[in-house]
Amino acid sequence: MKRTVTIVDRIIFFLYGCLFFLTPLIVYHKTSELFEFNKMIFIYFITASILFIWLTKMIIYKKIILKRTFLDVPLLLFFITQLISTLFSIDKHTSFFGYYGRFNGGLLSLFSYLILFYAFVSTISKVSDVFKLLQFSLLSSLAVILIGLPGRVGYDFLCWIFTRTLNNSCWTVQFQPAIRMFSTLGQPNWLGAYLVIHFFIGFYFFMKSYGKRRLLMIVYAGYLFLNFAALLFTRSRSALLAMGIGVIVLLIYIIFAKKKLIRPTLYFILSLGILLFIFKTGIEKIDKYISFLHGRAPVVSSRVESSAITDSADIRKIVWKGAWDLAVRYPWLGTGVETFAYSYYFTRPLSHNQTSEWDFIYNKAHNEYLNYLATTGFIGLGAYLILIFSFVWNMIKKLKIADSLQTILFISWMTILITNFFGFSTSTINLFFFLIPALIIILIQPYDQNKTLKIISLSWRQKSGFLMNFFIFILLVIFLATYFAADIFYAQAQEKAREDQYDEAVSLLDRSLNMHYEHVYQDKLSSYLATEAYLTSYQRENTITQKLMVRADQYNRLSLRASYDNMLYWRTKAKNYFLFYQMTSAKKYFYESIMAFNHASELAPTDPKTFYMKALVYSYAYDEEKDKKERETYKNVSLATIDRAMQLKNNYRDAYFLKGQLLKKYGSKDEAREMYEYILKNINPNDEEVIKEMEKL
Repeated sequence: MKRTVTIVDRIIFFLYGCLFFLTPLIVYHKTSELFEFNKMIFIYFITASILFIWLTKMIIYKKIILKRTFLDVPLLLFFITQLISTLFSIDKHTSFFGYYGRFNGGLLSLFSYLILFYAFVSTISKVSDVFKLLQFSLLSSLAVILIGLPGRVGYDFLCWIFTRTLNNSCWTVQFQPAIRMFSTLGQPNWLGAYLVIHFFIGFYFFMKSYGKRRLLMIVYAGYLFLNFAALLFTRSRSALLAMGIGVIVLLIYIIFAKKKLIRPTLYFILSLGILLFIFKTGIEKIDKYISFLHGRAPVVSSRVESSAITDSADIRKIVWKGAWDLAVRYPWLGTGVETFAYSYYFTRPLSHNQTSEWDFIYNKAHNEYLNYLATTGFIGLGAYLILIFSFVWNMIKKLKIADSLQTILFISWMTILITNFFGFSTSTINLFFFLIPALIIILIQPYDQNKTLKIISLSWRQKSGFLMNFFIFILLVIFLATYFAADIFYAQAQEKAREDQYDEAVSLLDRSLNMHYEHVYQDKLSSYLATEAYLTSYQRENTITQKLMVRADQYNRLSLRASYDNMLYWRTKAKNYFLFYQMTSAKKYFYESIMAFNHASELAPTDPKTFYMKALVYSYAYDEEKDKKERETYKNVSLATIDRAMQLKNNYRDAYFLKGQLLKKYGSKDEAREMYEYILKNINPNDEEVIKEMEKL
């Protein structure tokens, strides 16, 4: 039986090794989201596996194996606030599973991180295991860097894996590895945050090998150079700031605690400056001071060059204001864990419409603290800050200044707080947020758990407990497998819809919903069914069309029942009924469409797109209506509605163009010309569509 327990311990260690090594590397191109979804599914699988082995160990010992830590109360308080916020959420499903597209941050993921934390501190007892896991993680980060570097010069390995073409052509304009490196993490800022954590971990091993093993020291020095170069290639300002602050803290530590390492550390950090001179930071205000040839550094933009693109810092300020206003409106528990994508519309600042990302869905506040504030209220943010400050305070009290690893792990963890201030946590970063404290706890309080436990032979109750434990594990694995498969079908459905193959898209989404419930699937299915009904109506397939309309309406009602305050779902309803109106000319569908648009605009009062689409509906109703009085009403309302869209966004090209079309239709050609001239003068002087319209007038 003793051998069995040893095997159990080694399995748990192996699973944590897989977690540290594989999670950052996992990418799969056939799912709806290449990076975060696949990483979260893997984290859930590892969590389920560790929980199964951990419970098996308890069954073998016939005793609860749970180590108490100084973070017990803060962690429990944090989780309870997230649970309560979920219970009162405007969208409980999203709060539990996380926003579909980001996945990390939902109650289920937070619960998984807590399991991983307690399983680690309760089952990993050797300090040597901590060293091994950190080395696994460093090796993984090296692989991440090596995978991402070729993309910098136009030969992206991920494109080769996905399409068998060794170039950067598989990425859209939002993903340009030659401009900003992102590798297997998914976004440059996410990669930057990950690299900063590992820079300091790598520096610890560099210090450890200094003066002892020259070859190993050279290897770690090489890694640090690669790490820093990759960090510069991300052009992540938040990661560079975290690096700078971390280096300052590191130097202070070395000056006071490791004086013999002062000179080599200074030499090494100064040598990294060579990379700064060569590759620059991408921040013009800094790079102009580190140019060494022509007095001014050629700055590589962190984004595609265009005068129309709004600086990310300016967008963040706007989103932060919206998040704060949302917190003021829902001060206690927020709108619900991970519901920012939907609730941001409630308080979305008008100034957001003047940015280049005005029609993007913002599923995070781009500040972890404001995100917690907006979605879980002051109570949720307070619990999160208590967790952070409890760890910081206990580290200050318990930190052994002579133990370099404890200190440097603490510095690595502190960089997360900085990068999260200007962004948000991802699956990989949250792993380190919760597991670095676990690593430090083992370093501070190592113990041999097996000495305190007695091994006894298995009774029938223990065997029954094991079978129950195994059965639950299998159910969890089946759930994850079907979740994963459902997402693949969902991704395929979206692809078929883009190719206008709506019948196949509907079939694939049906399969998704049969495997895993998501109201996101229901919303898409509703939209596809309505579009398919519209197409079949031209073929005079009245019975089929009617059935498709009924199904479209049913799924829309189901999605709204699950997420009633979701403006996007109300917009789906409005568009569906507009299609039904076009198919049947039945006034009831027109009224339903307008009602849905009105409700959507109440939820998102600053969204100009809703008013634009509503104006289109009134314009169509004008064409269909025979009563002169009604036509006049529709004419006036359509113009007033499109005016509202233009007021919300004064450079909304499509709105100005639509108003020109409406004025032309209503006989006001001079005013229509003014709209077209405004577009050419203030928005795009080379707009070919507008120029053609001008020629017709």
